[in-house]
Amino acid sequence: MLSVKEISKNFQELIVLENINFEVGDKEIVAIIGPSGCGKSTLLNIISGLEKADMGVISGAERTIACVFQDDRLLPWRNVWENISLVREEEDRVRIQELIEAVGLKGFETYYPKQLSGGMKKRCGIARAFYYQGELLMMDEPFQGLDYSLRREMMQMLLKIWKSNKQSVLLITHEIEEALTLASKILVLSGRPGSVVKEYVLPGEEGRDPMDLGLHDIRKEILSLIME
Repeated sequence: MLSVKEISKNFQELIVLENINFEVGDKEIVAIIGPSGCGKSTLLNIISGLEKADMGVISGAERTIACVFQDDRLLPWRNVWENISLVREEEDRVRIQELIEAVGLKGFETYYPKQLSGGMKKRCGIARAFYYQGELLMMDEPFQGLDYSLRREMMQMLLKIWKSNKQSVLLITHEIEEALTLASKILVLSGRPGSVVKEYVLPGEEGRDPMDLGLHDIRKEILSLIME
């Protein structure tokens, strides 16, 4: 379990995060949603150790962490297979091929990033993160810039792999529909300085229909909180 307690972060005079508290349970997908500039990516950087908090305590981050970033961060001189395999010292060829097929890249194993579409690059980045086998998977806007149909396809792909791995996932997103579909629970951050203003434990299983009438009030309330 990841536990975040009383986390605050300033950049000189700018207060970015203030008194952040939440937990990510084992095999749980927690989505963080909030307005632009509220410190979502900064929070992920603190949890991963790329930034240092000014106050607060994080426990559980000593577990192995895999990351999927907004940009794909593939090495241009390595092909799809090589970009996935580089995160582990010993190459598990069976597992790599399973993941390549799971993300829909079968037949593109020897293709280089410049030969791939934006969506295919994101698929490769997701396969690499799952191949790393981190106990916690952190995803920062992994489907940003994709059109609606491709984003839906990628979400279903992610859920299929997650259900076979059951890692804990911390997902940053701007999309309410994305959070309602994928998450076990949703944290809504306020505008800067970011703080948790509401936590929703979602009904049903991950992969739910975000337009379900049972989610109408939650969707409406989240939108209202973000607009504030």
